[in-house]
Order: sequence, then structure tokens, then C-alpha cells
Amino acid sequence: MSLMEILMIVVPSTLLWAAPLVFTALGGIFSERSGVVNIGLEGLMVIGAFTAIVFNLTFVDTFGNWTPWIAIIVAMVAGAIFSLLHAVAAITFRADHTVSGVAINLLASGLTLFLVKLIYDKGETDIISQGFNKIDIPVLKDIPVIGKIFFQNTYWTSFLAIIVAIIVWYVVFKTPFGLRLRSVGEHPMAADTMGINVTKMRYLGVIISGALGGIGGGVYAQSITSNFSHSTISGQGFMALAAMIFGKWHPLGAMGAAIFFGFAQSISIIGSSLPFLKEIPNVYLLIAPYVLTVLALTGFIGRADAPKASGTHYIKGSR
Repeated sequence: MSLMEILMIVVPSTLLWAAPLVFTALGGIFSERSGVVNIGLEGLMVIGAFTAIVFNLTFVDTFGNWTPWIAIIVAMVAGAIFSLLHAVAAITFRADHTVSGVAINLLASGLTLFLVKLIYDKGETDIISQGFNKIDIPVLKDIPVIGKIFFQNTYWTSFLAIIVAIIVWYVVFKTPFGLRLRSVGEHPMAADTMGINVTKMRYLGVIISGALGGIGGGVYAQSITSNFSHSTISGQGFMALAAMIFGKWHPLGAMGAAIFFGFAQSISIIGSSLPFLKEIPNVYLLIAPYVLTVLALTGFIGRADAPKASGTHYIKGSR
């Protein structure tokens, strides 16, 4: 197998697995930049995956080829609504952010499995017939060398994730909204003094986080698993959280980290078909993404500084 053939397998697979992580990590950035720690990214992905699959199965005859895309929008709304639970607990009632996030994860898992059992009378949903399929991107696929590696047998969602990461970078660092968001995460009292509504900005940060987490779950379920069960989202939310930290709470850094973790996940699936990995026992390839996640965090977490007010409550008028 030539290097070109290997790259034609590895690169599209990496981008496929990275896309859900990119969306969810970007969501985490909005929340934590506003000062609210969001451990509940896993739960938000679960809600997004469940909603997208159920919507897809229910309305595929109505919307046809557009069903996966509309399902993503529905998953986005569901994630945003579900994240309100975390926002109310962590911001309004000043609950511990980590405890609230863990509760979100547990609630999402239990609620979705209960609903699956209730709706389908079994432990998992049916397989969707209309998901995100491989495509060749017109014009770009004809570019010598690069076209075959990046733009053939790939997915629209992979490039959408990259585009959204660039948009998020612009919003967070180049717009008045982004400046206000970062200010309430760094020094909420100073932001309040300047007339910025700290509570409102933090609520918006958490809701946007939920929306992007829902998109991440919907993309994952419709492009990789094609159904929903208890194991559909199994650690991807925590990987996205790790990508956010590894990327130092920067949208482009988080995207790069998510692509790295996406590569690790893809290797666990396609490794047996690659000449230099096929001799490695499959169990080692399956645990590789999680080992690399731990190694990345233990190696870089000490050098990554979170927003100064992240995880702290703000009471107006207090010092």
C-alpha cells in the first residue's frame, strides 16, 4: 500500500471522527469563556444524538435527503434547551459547576434510554436509512494530490466543522459580543461595572454550548453509528472537553486538538487495514484514543490557563 493510498484512507476518516468533537469543543469554549465550567458536554452530545436519530427515523419520508440536516437543527435546539438546566443550576442557584455538569451527564443518559425503551420497546433505535454519506466535492476533488486526499470519499460535516471553528474564532476574538463574553469569564466585576449583564452573558454562553454540543451528537450519530443506544456516545463528550483544554480554550487550538483525537479514534477503527498497524492486537487500537487523551492532558494541562473566573459564582455588588 502506497503512502497516497494510506492518506486517502486516514485523512477522510480522521476528519469524519473529528467533526463531532470540533462542534462540541467549540461549545465548551463558549461556556467556559463566560465563566461556567461545563462538564456536561457528554450529556449534551447524548441529547443531540438521541434527538437527531429519533427525528430522522420519524420524518425521513417527509424530508428525504434533507432529513439529516434538519435533524441537526432539531438536535441543536434540543441541546440548547437541555443546557438550560445546567445554566439555571450553575448561574441562578449557584450550584457547583462540576456537580451540575455530572448531573447533566447522568440525566441525559438515563432519560434518553428510558425514552428509547418507551418509543421503540427495545434498548436501541432502528438504523436510519438517510444519514450523512461520503461525497466527492466538485472541482476541489480534481486538484492534483490534495484533491484525492481531502476532497474525495469525504463528508460535508467535516468541512462544516472547520468553517464553524473559524467563525467561532472570529466571534470570540473579533466582535463586541466575544469581548463581553470573555470579560465576564475573566473579571465579571469589572464587566458588571462597565454595564455588561454578567448573568445574561453566562446564560448565552451555556445555551450556545448546548446548541453546539447537540450538533456534535447529531453529527456523530448520523454519520458514524446510524442509530442510538446506550453506547452511541461513549466518551466523545469528554474527549471534546479534553480538546478544549488541550487547545487552551482557543477555537482554532480546540479544532486542532479535536482533529488529533479524531485521528486517534479513526486509527482504532481502520488500523487493522493499514500495513504498519495490522499486527497490533485490536484491543490496543480500541483503547488508543483514551490513552492519547490522558497523555495529552497530563503533558499540557499544567501550561494551559483557564479563564480566571471559570467555575466561580458572581453575586452582583459583592467583592
